[in-house]
Amino acid sequence: MTQNAPVETILDRRQLRRKLTFWRIAAIGLAAVAVVVAAARFGGASTHLTPHIARLDVKGLITGDRETLKLIKDVGESKATALIVEISSPGGTVTGSEQIYDELRRVSAKKPVVAVVDSLAASGGYIAALGADRIFADSNALVGSIGVLFQFPNVTKLLDTIGVKVETIKSSPLKASPNGFEPTSEAARAAINSLVVDSYDWFKGLVKDRRKMSDSDLATVSDGRVFTARQGLPLKLVDAFGGEREAVAWLEQEKGIAKGLPVREWKKPSAANRLGLFSLASDALGLMGFTQAAELALKAGNARDSAALDGLLAIWQVDAQH
Repeated sequence: MTQNAPVETILDRRQLRRKLTFWRIAAIGLAAVAVVVAAARFGGASTHLTPHIARLDVKGLITGDRETLKLIKDVGESKATALIVEISSPGGTVTGSEQIYDELRRVSAKKPVVAVVDSLAASGGYIAALGADRIFADSNALVGSIGVLFQFPNVTKLLDTIGVKVETIKSSPLKASPNGFEPTSEAARAAINSLVVDSYDWFKGLVKDRRKMSDSDLATVSDGRVFTARQGLPLKLVDAFGGEREAVAWLEQEKGIAKGLPVREWKKPSAANRLGLFSLASDALGLMGFTQAAELALKAGNARDSAALDGLLAIWQVDAQH
């Protein structure tokens, strides 16, 4: 037995080397697949280097995130001959909506921009639509909700009931007011109201200028309600009924965009997509448990971010009307 031991050891080592070689090759293969998937998912950057009509989405709560702003800017600097912005949003922060609007206007200085309302462009979503040269919407899509709000919870009665008092020392009466832990003073209410009125006046001025409205036209649409596009067409909130097909036809007929150009979707490289690439490799390596946990953490973070919009809001809150 002692004479056979070295031979067995050598054979074991050879077998181990073969296994290591296999896994090294497998790792290289997975990396190659990941690169291919990344090229397909993030891009088709090469397909954006030839003339085309770009399409990007503005959906969900608008915060003016860097990825969306950069994506719009990149379209403006690309070979795209025009931009179609598909909007499905109840709005979001006033500043975030303003940033989207400003970036779309910068693109519009270089190439035509068309907004297509997919079901809803309310409040901040409508501000984004105003950044386009023309607004299309299906007849039953909702538009408008021209207005601004500032919300904060007041839990003073609850604290009194459970016997909790929050004491505050501050430099002046309006510092950190309103804070929800004390009754809102008339001075604090007036200060917040002045912010709302100022942003509301800016919003109305934007609508009046971009939609070529008279004062009476503006008064009709600026009371905070939403309209169907069918109602909004004679009110000058939208330009025409339709979707992407009608938007492309308008670009060809009115803006001289070459006929037959492909419409190519531009997407931001979201964290979810990056996790998707990791999931591809982790499936093969038996790491699904970690990946699923990471994806759940990502979703939880997104939900938390959506619920924590700070500052003045331009948002349509249908639940608040019930």
